[in-house]
Amino acid sequence: MPHRATSISSAVNPSRPSPRTTHWATVAGLLCSLLLGVTSAQAPTSTWREVNPASLCVTEGAIEKAADDRLAVNAPKMRAYVNAWTGQSIEARFTYLGPTSKEEALGSGKMRRQFGFKLRAQDPCNLVYAIWRIGSESKQPESKLVVSVKRNPDAHTSAECGNRGYENIKPRKSAPVPRLRPGDSHTLRAEMKKEELRVFVDNREVWSGDVGADAAALAGRVGIRSDNARLEFNLKTGPYEGAHPNYLRACQSSDPD
Repeated sequence: MPHRATSISSAVNPSRPSPRTTHWATVAGLLCSLLLGVTSAQAPTSTWREVNPASLCVTEGAIEKAADDRLAVNAPKMRAYVNAWTGQSIEARFTYLGPTSKEEALGSGKMRRQFGFKLRAQDPCNLVYAIWRIGSESKQPESKLVVSVKRNPDAHTSAECGNRGYENIKPRKSAPVPRLRPGDSHTLRAEMKKEELRVFVDNREVWSGDVGADAAALAGRVGIRSDNARLEFNLKTGPYEGAHPNYLRACQSSDPD
């Protein structure tokens, strides 16, 4: 729309802005404030840190060194936790290399191929899992993100709880995850704050929901697990929130979950 001509007699005093100028200046200021607010809210408050391999306590299977400072898993079962105080946030940049040469069933007797995280891992009987399922009992390709809580308040070793106490948690919101093929690389990330858990694949949220007050009350570390999957990966953890404990938990490799 063409601008309306302004007569000389109605021209504004240059020392005082016109109402229209003031209006647009106000709108522009509000927009800038909103944009700055959004940017500030999205900016990370602290940086994530690479996990030092020496900080990983392997409780079952083995984690090996690979090229380019990556870690590798070739064992049918691998369980490990980070022996340092971190936030309940963990990220793996991984490459899926296919099934292991030998496959082993889970404690339930089911055969699965999967990889994922442990959160608030208080002990083998009380923790939260966020797992990317890759293959099922029939050895058919599968693509599914499953969150479960393993809760056994009166048990604290694998011998005491075995395969009991699992509960799959229904998400409030979810999205499909890619089907993994050998050679595929992705980033898997989980972030837990109180009862709220969010899981991301390649920075896209694929699972969010409430895991419950009992799970949020568990005092434990973050970690990783795999079943019948060969992988190469790097790990990062989020910053610890609150007063930082000044001790490390001794590795207990004899008691896998």
